Amino acid sequence: MLMPPPPPAGTTGEVVSGVVSKVFNQPKAKAKELGIEICLMYIEIEKGEAVQEELLKGLDNKNPKIIVACIETLRKALSEFGSKIILLKPIIKVLPKLFESREKAVRDEAKLIAVEIYRWIRDALRPPLQNINSVQLKELEEEWVKLPTSAPRPTRFLRSQQELEAKLEQQQSAGGDAEGGGDDGDEVPQIDAYELLEAVEILSKLPKDFYDKIVVGKDTNVMLVALAAKCLTGLAVGLRKKFGQYAGHVVPTILEKFKEKKPQVVQALQEAIDAIFLTTTLQNISEDVLAVMDNKNPTIKQQTSLFIARSFRHCTASTLPKSLLKPFCAALLKHINDSAPEVRDAAFEALGTALKVVGEKAVNPFLADVDKLKLDKIKECSEKVELIHGKKAGLAADKKEFKPLPGRTAASGAAGDKDTKDISAPKPGPLKKAPAAKAGGPPKKGKPAAPGGAGNTGTKNKKGLETKEIVEPELSIEVCEEKASAVLPPTCIQLLDSGNWKERLACMEEFQKAVELMDRTEMPCQALVRMLAKKPGWKETNFQVMQMKLHIVALIAQKGNFSKTSAQVVLDGLVDKIGDVKCGNNAKEAMTAIAEACMLPWTAEQVVSMAFSQKNPKNQSETLNWLSNAIKEFGFSGLNVKAFISNVKTALAATNPAVRTAAITLLGVMYLYVGPSLRMFFEDEKPALLSQIDAEFEKMQGQSPPAPTRGISKHSTSGTDEGEDGDEPDDGSNDVVDLLPRTEISDKITSELVSKIGDKNWKIRKEGLDEVAGIINEAKFIQPNIGELPTALKGRLNDSNKILVQQTLNILQQLAVAMGPNIKQHVKNLGIPIITVLGDSKNNVRAAALATVNAWAEQTGMKEWLEGEDLSEELKKENPFLRQELLGWLAEKLPTLRSTPTDLILCVPHLYSCLEDRNGDVRKKAQDALPFFMMHLGYEKMAKATGKLKPTSKDQVLAMLEKAKANMPAKPAPPTKATSKPMGGSAPAKFQPASAPAEDSISSSTEPKPDPKKAKAPGLSSKAKSAQGKKVPSKTSLKEDEDKSGPIFIVVPNGKEQRMKDEKGLKVLKWNFTTPRDEYIEQLKTQMSSCVAKWLQDEMFHSDFQHHNKALAVMVDHLESEKEGVIGCLDLILKWLTLRFFDTNTSVLMKALEYLKLLFTLLSEEEYHLTENEASSFIPYLVVKVGEPKDVIRKDVRAILNRMCLVYPASKMFPFIMEGTKSKNSKQRAECLEELGCLVESYGMNVCQPTPGKALKEIAVHIGDRDNAVRNAALNTIVTVYNVHGDQVFKLIGNLSEKDMSMLEERIKRSAKRPSAAPIKQVEEKPQRAQNISSNANMLRKGPAEDMSSKLNQARSMSGHPEAAQMVRREFQLDLDEIENDNGTVRCEMPELVQHKLDDIFEPVLIPEPKIRAVSPHFDDMHSNTASTINFIISQVASGDINTSIQALTQIDEVLRQEDKAEAMSGHIDQFLIATFMQLRLIYNTHMADEKLEKDEIIKLYSCIIGNMISLFQIESLAREASTGVLKDLMHGLITLMLDSRIEDLEEGQQVIRSVNLLVVKVLEKSDQTNILSALLVLLQDSLLATASSPKFSELVMKCLWRMVRLLPDTINSINLDRILLDIHIFMKVFPKEKLKQCKSEFPIRTLKTLLHTLCKLKGPKILDHLTMIDNKNESELEAHLCRMMKHSMDQTGSKSDKETEKGASRIDEKSSKAKVNDFLAEIFKKIGSKENTKEGLAELYEYKKKYSDADIEPFLKNSSQFFQSYVERGLRVIEMEREGKGRISTSTGISPQMEVTCVPTPTSTVSSIGNTNGEEVGPSVYLERLKILRQRCGLDNTKQDDRPPLTSLLSKPAVPTVASSTDMLHSKLSQLRESREQHQHSDLDSNQTHSSGTVTSSSSTANIDDLKKRLERIKSSRK
Repeated sequence: MLMPPPPPAGTTGEVVSGVVSKVFNQPKAKAKELGIEICLMYIEIEKGEAVQEELLKGLDNKNPKIIVACIETLRKALSEFGSKIILLKPIIKVLPKLFESREKAVRDEAKLIAVEIYRWIRDALRPPLQNINSVQLKELEEEWVKLPTSAPRPTRFLRSQQELEAKLEQQQSAGGDAEGGGDDGDEVPQIDAYELLEAVEILSKLPKDFYDKIVVGKDTNVMLVALAAKCLTGLAVGLRKKFGQYAGHVVPTILEKFKEKKPQVVQALQEAIDAIFLTTTLQNISEDVLAVMDNKNPTIKQQTSLFIARSFRHCTASTLPKSLLKPFCAALLKHINDSAPEVRDAAFEALGTALKVVGEKAVNPFLADVDKLKLDKIKECSEKVELIHGKKAGLAADKKEFKPLPGRTAASGAAGDKDTKDISAPKPGPLKKAPAAKAGGPPKKGKPAAPGGAGNTGTKNKKGLETKEIVEPELSIEVCEEKASAVLPPTCIQLLDSGNWKERLACMEEFQKAVELMDRTEMPCQALVRMLAKKPGWKETNFQVMQMKLHIVALIAQKGNFSKTSAQVVLDGLVDKIGDVKCGNNAKEAMTAIAEACMLPWTAEQVVSMAFSQKNPKNQSETLNWLSNAIKEFGFSGLNVKAFISNVKTALAATNPAVRTAAITLLGVMYLYVGPSLRMFFEDEKPALLSQIDAEFEKMQGQSPPAPTRGISKHSTSGTDEGEDGDEPDDGSNDVVDLLPRTEISDKITSELVSKIGDKNWKIRKEGLDEVAGIINEAKFIQPNIGELPTALKGRLNDSNKILVQQTLNILQQLAVAMGPNIKQHVKNLGIPIITVLGDSKNNVRAAALATVNAWAEQTGMKEWLEGEDLSEELKKENPFLRQELLGWLAEKLPTLRSTPTDLILCVPHLYSCLEDRNGDVRKKAQDALPFFMMHLGYEKMAKATGKLKPTSKDQVLAMLEKAKANMPAKPAPPTKATSKPMGGSAPAKFQPASAPAEDSISSSTEPKPDPKKAKAPGLSSKAKSAQGKKVPSKTSLKEDEDKSGPIFIVVPNGKEQRMKDEKGLKVLKWNFTTPRDEYIEQLKTQMSSCVAKWLQDEMFHSDFQHHNKALAVMVDHLESEKEGVIGCLDLILKWLTLRFFDTNTSVLMKALEYLKLLFTLLSEEEYHLTENEASSFIPYLVVKVGEPKDVIRKDVRAILNRMCLVYPASKMFPFIMEGTKSKNSKQRAECLEELGCLVESYGMNVCQPTPGKALKEIAVHIGDRDNAVRNAALNTIVTVYNVHGDQVFKLIGNLSEKDMSMLEERIKRSAKRPSAAPIKQVEEKPQRAQNISSNANMLRKGPAEDMSSKLNQARSMSGHPEAAQMVRREFQLDLDEIENDNGTVRCEMPELVQHKLDDIFEPVLIPEPKIRAVSPHFDDMHSNTASTINFIISQVASGDINTSIQALTQIDEVLRQEDKAEAMSGHIDQFLIATFMQLRLIYNTHMADEKLEKDEIIKLYSCIIGNMISLFQIESLAREASTGVLKDLMHGLITLMLDSRIEDLEEGQQVIRSVNLLVVKVLEKSDQTNILSALLVLLQDSLLATASSPKFSELVMKCLWRMVRLLPDTINSINLDRILLDIHIFMKVFPKEKLKQCKSEFPIRTLKTLLHTLCKLKGPKILDHLTMIDNKNESELEAHLCRMMKHSMDQTGSKSDKETEKGASRIDEKSSKAKVNDFLAEIFKKIGSKENTKEGLAELYEYKKKYSDADIEPFLKNSSQFFQSYVERGLRVIEMEREGKGRISTSTGISPQMEVTCVPTPTSTVSSIGNTNGEEVGPSVYLERLKILRQRCGLDNTKQDDRPPLTSLLSKPAVPTVASSTDMLHSKLSQLRESREQHQHSDLDSNQTHSSGTVTSSSSTANIDDLKKRLERIKSSRK
């Protein structure tokens, strides 16, 4: 047959779908055949999948013809091409549906295809079809039987396979049938039925109480146990790998259940556990299995061993590593000595299997102590074993051990990826626990003696005990009596329960003697202790008898083979007596003895749980104390921290203080062993408790745990035990991390969340990521199972949006911390993709990725990362960024590994290609990494690997290897010394201690020879050193001695001046760079050559840092003797030192700083001044060093900065340090901010440059920094300024966000220092005076003083102890020398100074009186300084001291309750409210959390506040003064208070909340309606935006809004609609409809609609005139929404609502459509507003007004500025005069003054050109504004007129409508609160002027302006 040419690739889908829909329904048979043939042709040219997809789609067609044809095509394709090309799963999926079809033809065709499929896969087809109609199934069965059994073969091949056809033919004949051959080369694939099944969701089908009904563990009915086991088997088989996560929960339970004897139960359990094993790995369940190995029950032991044996069969050498084998072997070896034969046999079988799997070499070390007989038995078992993976016997495995690579790959092939992944996890987990808890470590010694237990020597005792835990069954009381009577004298047993205590005592004495004489082997411990427990037992009343009894228990435990069974008999009694005053000590002794016999972990757990199950606090506290001591004596290993922690938590919550103290002491002891991670368990405790715990931990810090003195034998070997494993050093902290209670979060990782993370819209992806971050944050510690999350996050790592990539990296970092070591299992699927991100082009993304990888590696260790090919694959990618970062990372991590990672060699070829990369940085990093690779792999392996390189490359690489060989660090020390020295000789240079020799080897390894290509690398020439570096000095040493005699610095007259001139004239480079380039270094060298001794210069510019150290040492020596020379070359010395700052070597840096300290001390003694040039080329580089990670260096730099202020004015230092705060290094930012604080503290505000305001604003920016240290530093600095400068700080800072502001307020309150400006002034002035006298001459000689602060500096430097001067705080310094020398002068100056200060104090008191009097005739009836008194009282309301606050509140309340006095509060309302909600915030955040405060006090304070506010809000005129911002914060405070659950719990709490409710209603009704509405809208917006705020909060805000909506009909006329609509506009801009609809509740959107609807209803179409304040109406949907509503209401009612909204201006003829008119007028006003067409516009307006005399142009005017209004009026008047010749004003203007007063009840605030009047543009309205404010202050307001709204309400409407949060007002207000009275007067005016901002109502017409101006002038003059 001729092959048609293949059609173009893209057409498959379209052609086939065309065939399906258009050809298959043709009536002609021929057409169908051709159609089928076309489909088959497409399959032949490799388009099988596309064809199949289309055909399957065709099955959903309505036309049965098409369905039949599609099935037929699929059947033919399958029969011709076979099941490899045609995917069966999707077909089988639809089969059941086809069998249900109504069309017989379809059913028949389905039957045919089912038969065809059966031919290929046989019985795998049965499960999917088991649910079809039984008749059909029967028919199928009959057909199936007829089929030939031979394997089917394809008859047609793909193009690509046709040449293989012949070969396949032959292969086919050789290949087995479908069942047998599963080989991939075989054409007939083995189909796993599992793959064909659909996953079924069964949870929904289970009854609700299913979980309570089935619990394998609890059930006593054995048949049910068997059934449950079957269920588990089903689940495990059904879920496969996905069941793995539950294995851990189920395995221990099943193993425990093996105690059942019934064979069918045992069989069912065996099947279940085997099925479960296949879903997980041995590694994952090893701990559970090992735990059960210690069970007393022999059948459990036997079955567990058998299970281990079966499990081993599934393993290979690599999936059964040594670290797993060890604990298993240790446990099994115990079993081969068991008394029960079946246990022994099972153990032999398991060990035999292990031997078979991994070979003798691996197992033999564990079998060292097994006797010959048993060894043979093990080997015999091993020969019988059949392995699952078809492994030859031990030999093969042995070979594997040598060649790790093939072993690894074999494993991954055989066991599937999952296994290898899990197995590769490092093993410390089970290991650490095994030796300790299971006593499995040391059985190697003295093993055979154990079973007999008859040790004959004393020391043997412990060993025997240790090795073999004594297990004995519980004996009945009869048996015990019998055994006891055999060893005790008969009288003793009779008198045990005698009624006479003396007899009982005698009996005890006999008992004790008998016990002392008994032999260990004969002592029936259990019988004896049961005798002691017999009546009266532990209820013994006589203390002497009791003491004896307890002592005997201790003796029995020490002398006999004491088992846990015996311990159970007595422990209860011991715990009961431990708190007893007389018997307590004996009880503790007995406990300790038992702990030694039965091991502390077990005993402790029993004892503690008993103590806490009873009520006696004395027993509880004493038990904890006993445990604290026991831990110190026995050591910590094996203890179950988790169990204790829950008990400790109970104890911490105890009411009895002794119990709490004991618990805290116990925690302290645990802290010694566990370390800081212990605290994580207690972070949610109350702060007071937590601080006690912290204090206890602090005590323990730095102590090391004592060496255990008891139970030692078990520790003696565990050291070596660990060492054998050769794993990475582990700090043991993992132990605790393993114990953390981890939350299961997989249920929160829903599919919705996963799809969100993968959404197309980045915002939704971001939301998804935010949710994940939230989930992890909330859970703190999580279990390793995180569902689909890894795949979702992996997708985000290559997100196009870099912000999301960074966010994902942050989440992964969180994840590592949260999951702890368990994150290992995600290294391959998530860790490696993080490494890929290291190749990102953005610097910050790479940094984030590196941080994340490090966070992961910290948890997982490095082994995970280096196993397999993943890492080498990454290194293979030719991305320079990726290569640099990855090599850098490896260079850092490799040196710390103790064992060589198996697959490290895979990276080597790629490392070599990096050595020749085009990118210089990659080459450098590759060279740096070489020695560390070599340290693990050895030179030979590395050299061998060069074999595959090109010859040229090979030579180069070999040369580099030679070099690296010389510098190869030693491997870290083995772990026996724990981690004391992992960094020894191995760390990269930056970790090196500064010892020269070690440094030498390393540094030479890290720095390649400075070859010409790389000279550009920063500072290389100064730090890279060649190998010859070490040899140079030896040659020159002869000459050196002669040279070094003369001075080192040669004084060149005017040399420095010349250099400065050169730099100014740009003859040389200005010293300014980010990293020093070579030309700078050369230039400095040249400049130095003339004034520095040649030999010193050679040392200074040597490439080896050792020489720099020498140079510095010489310079230090010559400092004193060559002052002149040093000062002459100072600029050069400082420049050279800046170069040293760029070296990486710490020792040089430390030396340089040391020198600088001495240098600046010298300069200040010489009273030298740094020149500008010296300062600017040195200080910036010094400031950078403030950010060094090492503490010592930072301290030194700060000390130098401090000293510099003595030679360079602080005010000039300031900008340099300020520049440092902009660094990316957070440490640097923090240190610079602190330094700024110190400067201000020492030198006052004058140092702040350019102005204090600017400087403080810049500092304040850092309060919001993301780094905690920086935030704190910024806050502290501002607090320092506050302490110097008082409240003015707030003015200077400017606007801060609310969060920052509250942090600052809180910090200022805490610092609670009153402004200390005064002492500073004193300090500043005194030295200046003194100095003027003593050192004037000096100053003149040194050149002009640079400014006052520098004089001060000198004065400071004269106190000959500059060191001391820094130690003492500036305020407290005493210049002792001065006081002695200049006694006279200081005294002379003193009085004058004091005088001055007193004036300062008195002045403000005297001034206010006349000021207030003059302005305010109305204040005459009150005290003259009421305002200042009120200010003072209000300031106390916010006091941190509750009583002060309450007193202030009662005073204010008195004022408010008396009508005549209440007016005095006017003007102070905002201020009072701010103080109040600050107090509310303080209570909420601080007082409520304070344990020490009586809650009654707080309730009292609350009632005062609420009472006060209610009084205030009943006085309407005052209530209306509250401004929007303040109301917003007030409502915020009140609603937060209503929701405070802590209050509800208090007795009076409910009452408080009821009053708050009442108050809120008052606030809503009485305050200015515009302001409160506006405030609520903004509050709602904020609360919906803030993720932290509770939904309850938003709900209450909305309830308030609803209440306001109800009030609207009454208040609509007093509301400034324009402003409300602006707020709604802003709200809708932030929350468009779509976003609102996504809110969890529909309330917000309903609230908004209701509000708008109500406004529309009340205002009618006129509402559209009120959108004037909105700049860009298109930004929100507001206008459109209003128009829709209007249209709707018009349709319903016609415009009848006009009548209500009538405002007094007669309305336009209803027929002229309103909207048109508005547009027309808007056009006219646009013209008037433009420069060109003003005249034309005015004329048009005039015409228009004539035509419609009743037209309302009011709305257009009232939103314009006063100036514009008067302009329009004048214009109209002029036109009228021109045209009419009359001087009459048309009364129809909406602006005539007469009408104003009566008809404008809604004055609306004007968006005038004035904005916030700070006096920049002075128009008449500014004066109006001021006048209003003045009138208001003086009480001249005629607010009594009802028809005019109170002016106060107008004032509080800011023109700039975005709600200024009340914190803005805080600045001015707070300053008023505490500033002197005089200032208060001014600022009060200012603040009112700026904050109440120019609101001009249209009620004042131009006619009055001149009049007002005059009035204002008068007022001004009267105030002067």
